[in-house]
Formats: sequence, structure tokens, C-alpha cells
Amino acid sequence: MRRTVIGIATTGIGLMGLALAGCSSTDRAAPPVNLASPPKPAPPPTPTWGPVLAQDGTCTGAVPATATEIAPGIGECELVRLKGKPPTDVLVGESGRGQREVQVLYTEPGAKELYFFVNNRLDRVVK
Repeated sequence: MRRTVIGIATTGIGLMGLALAGCSSTDRAAPPVNLASPPKPAPPPTPTWGPVLAQDGTCTGAVPATATEIAPGIGECELVRLKGKPPTDVLVGESGRGQREVQVLYTEPGAKELYFFVNNRLDRVVK
């Protein structure tokens, strides 16, 4: 019976020796695999044009008082301030190039005035 116990003990020590022989101080573990997807680029910032006209013709912020006349380059809210009354109609849209496009209609007795804005700047007037 002793031989069996010694044989098993010797076999166990041999297996432990084989297990330890495969490890050495120069072996390195494989780097961890990063399964996360690469970071997505940040979306472009939302453009800020200052206070603009809403669909109902009201201004979305404090109306600037810098413009003294209706001329190319003034803002949408400045037009309403200079006209002294709300517009008859406002059409707000976006171009295929990501620009804000607004049409402001004023119906005057005997005439109509249409103001075209691009990115909150008066582009042209049709009377």
C-alpha cells in the first residue's frame, strides 16, 4: 500500500513541476482586448443667431435696438421693431446647407412687402 501512496505522491509532484515549468518571469499576459467601439465625433455645434422670429411672428429673445433703418444685414427681430407692428405672416425653414431661411410678409394697404432672411440677416426685399 505504501508503494501506491508514494507513486501517487510522486506523480502529483511531477505534474506540479510541469505546471510550474510553463511559467517564467519573462512571460507576459496578452493585452486586454478592447471591445468598445471607437468614440463618435462630437456633433457640430448648434448655430446661434441671436433672437429670431417664431412662426407666430414673436421674437424669441430680447430685441436688439442697434438698427436704425431697414437695410441688408439687419436681424429678423430688428425688422419687426423698425416696422412697429407684427408681420402678416412668417415662414421659417432650413436650406439643404443647414442655413436658417425665413420669409417675413407685411401686407400694407395697396402693397405687399416680402423680406428674405438667411441665418437671421436680411438678404433681400421684394416689394
